[in-house]
Amino acid sequence: MSSQPADVTPAVPPVPDTATHEVRNQPGDLVDYNAFTGDRALMEAVRAYGADWASPRLEETGALVGSERIQRLARQANRNLPELRTHDRFGQRIDEVEFHPAYHELMDGIFSSEAHSLAWTEKRPGAHVARAALSYLWNQGENGICCPMGMTFASVAALRNDPDLAAEWEPRIMRAGYDSRPLPPQEKPFITVGMAMTEKQGGSDLRQTQTTARPLGRRTGPGAEYLITGHKWFFSVPMSDVFLTLAQTESGVSSFLVPGWLPDGRRNNLRIQRLKDKCGNRSNASSEVEFDRLYGIMLGEEGHGIRNSIEMAHLTRLDFAVGSSGLMRQALSQALHHTGNRTSFGKRIVDHPIMTNVAADLAVESEAFLWLGMRLARTLDLQDTDEGERLLSRIATPMAKYWACKQAPMFVVEALECHGGNGFIEDHLMARLYREAPLNGIWEGVGNVIALDVVRSIRREPETVDAVMAEIREGVSGDGRLARLADALEPRLRRLPEREGEARQTLEMMAYALQASLLRRHAPAPVADAFAATRLEGLYGRAFGAIPEGQDTAAIIERAAIAV
Repeated sequence: MSSQPADVTPAVPPVPDTATHEVRNQPGDLVDYNAFTGDRALMEAVRAYGADWASPRLEETGALVGSERIQRLARQANRNLPELRTHDRFGQRIDEVEFHPAYHELMDGIFSSEAHSLAWTEKRPGAHVARAALSYLWNQGENGICCPMGMTFASVAALRNDPDLAAEWEPRIMRAGYDSRPLPPQEKPFITVGMAMTEKQGGSDLRQTQTTARPLGRRTGPGAEYLITGHKWFFSVPMSDVFLTLAQTESGVSSFLVPGWLPDGRRNNLRIQRLKDKCGNRSNASSEVEFDRLYGIMLGEEGHGIRNSIEMAHLTRLDFAVGSSGLMRQALSQALHHTGNRTSFGKRIVDHPIMTNVAADLAVESEAFLWLGMRLARTLDLQDTDEGERLLSRIATPMAKYWACKQAPMFVVEALECHGGNGFIEDHLMARLYREAPLNGIWEGVGNVIALDVVRSIRREPETVDAVMAEIREGVSGDGRLARLADALEPRLRRLPEREGEARQTLEMMAYALQASLLRRHAPAPVADAFAATRLEGLYGRAFGAIPEGQDTAAIIERAAIAV
């Protein structure tokens, strides 16, 4: 009897994900760090401007923003875009925007932190600085939620033009929390506020508003009910519970408060035509809308709508300067993490002198914008009692918005390049930051509009120049380069109303002088010295990484690195 060999199948080892190699020299994600306590410059600025009482809240927010959870939610919210539902399945018009659950979770986080309200609810020094620090942190988490937060924050300035409307709406606005349900605002514990100003034919020129409003009854003027008909070309956050808009009346462009629902519980007559397919800020819904006898209440004096809008715009412009600064801080953190944990040619990338220069230069730029934003937030805390602070805020805030928004795209590109090809892949958040970086330079006025705002302000109040020069000269002592720049800047500012063609260059000079002064007073010598050496005179490179020899770049990088 012959035996047959057994049919045995040899064991095959499992195939690993990377069958041909071992993954090495990849830094991994920067997660589960504290964006507040790990940022020495931010903590020092909060302390310097009287907001250290908010440190526990900022520390809590910093841990949340630096968590893996927030990064995952931000990725999901930007990959699963908002969708417009104009009608329900029965054919009824509903005009709803549906969001991925990640977006709502992020919105709950930012509104629960009181980033929209802390400046108004805390009746103590440093409240605006503390709120700006919250905005700075959240812009490192997800930028799309910062737009509704910022508009809700700024809306209070307009509401206070009508004490009765303010008394009705402010308590709801100020509450810490978020409710995504599509319900009348009177039935919700928390509300958000949007703004719909821009029209197709006007852009930044709000005087060209074609939308019209007629009284609903016999009463006219502040607090009266109107029906509004027209369109808006850019309406960000159309699912807001209440929003502010502009329309023409017999007395000119006027401001209106518009609830999303009618007094009888029906939807207001807002028709969302489509959502904008934007380059960046994709988690947030921006839209084109039609107003078909939209119910609204006049806010403030009739014919003074543009003035009311300017009051809000001043606050949102500061938020865009702070937001761009936060965006740059996140890009810097990612670049330092990558170059500090990846090697090439036998040593860490950041230890190669040419990369050391780039990293240090980015760190100096980031810290300069941090101090500028926090200092201008401080003016909001003081402007009601100090005329010099009001004047400084008036021209330095639009200048900061202009310059931060101009520098942010270049900054992010340089930080992205630190990652090589990894930074250009959608798996990495640098790609999202890259798309986000140009946005703030467009919202609330492009560069020329902002520069001309400074020109008009100097023409209207020449003493604004005195205020900004006084602030700059506080840091001049012992720095001849800054003294020379200040001497050159002052006559340019004074002649700006007659030579507006020089506005952009003059704003750059003003930004560098004010940043240098702030760094000289508040930052360590290596940071202040490097800024002066590269920005105040000489042949500073048009790209980052041109710090001359003799600067303490190692100290700069060590200060900027996130402490994990």
